[in-house]
Amino acid sequence: MTDPVYRRVVIKLSGEFLAGQQGFGIDQPTMDRVADDLIAARQLGCEVAVVIGGGNIFRGVEVSSRGVSRPTGDTMGMLATMMNCLALEATIERKGAPARALSAFVMPEVSELFTRTAAHKYLAEGRILLLGGGTGNPFFTTDTTAVLRAAEIGAEAVLKATNVDGVYSADPKKDPSATRFDRLTHSQAIAGGYKVMDATAFALARETSLPIIVFSIAEPGSIGAILRGAGHGTVVAG
Repeated sequence: MTDPVYRRVVIKLSGEFLAGQQGFGIDQPTMDRVADDLIAARQLGCEVAVVIGGGNIFRGVEVSSRGVSRPTGDTMGMLATMMNCLALEATIERKGAPARALSAFVMPEVSELFTRTAAHKYLAEGRILLLGGGTGNPFFTTDTTAVLRAAEIGAEAVLKATNVDGVYSADPKKDPSATRFDRLTHSQAIAGGYKVMDATAFALARETSLPIIVFSIAEPGSIGAILRGAGHGTVVAG
């Protein structure tokens, strides 16, 4: 078995992906497939933490545009990420692998609070971590959360799982002439305004010297392929 390129990673999953073809909520076959991929990644010998968006359940930015305050809308969105974390935790454990959801919010009846001590403890135990609640603050995306948590727990990279196989000069679904980048620096990603990840996340990754690998999660096994260095994606680093 090929040793993983990275020994500890944070994987950023979009909530929308978990909705599958139904477009809303949680599609259980999709959740099962994601759980299988994460378990396989852990079996490579990699310590795995996951940050999930909440867009399949609730988007704070959208509700804020309809009159709810942005802080309230973002808080509702962060709670949606916890729902996804709990669902994925249950799915992973049903498959016989250990997992643990940690929350940025104090909610003892639901989940243990995220701390670096707790994260290191559960990673050392071989658990797959599900990190919910965003940063615990409004105005920050789950992209930024993924980079922040990666820096906090000493991860070697952030794996950004998307619906395209890397960073493009434009939306490849709308512009056939869009070119794909194999590698970018953090500064180039920020200056280019590429929408695959927000500028705050790229800036924090630059400050903390964290590489970000943007790849497509459409094919089963794609997470493991990236970890083995065999996957197809864009590396944002340096």
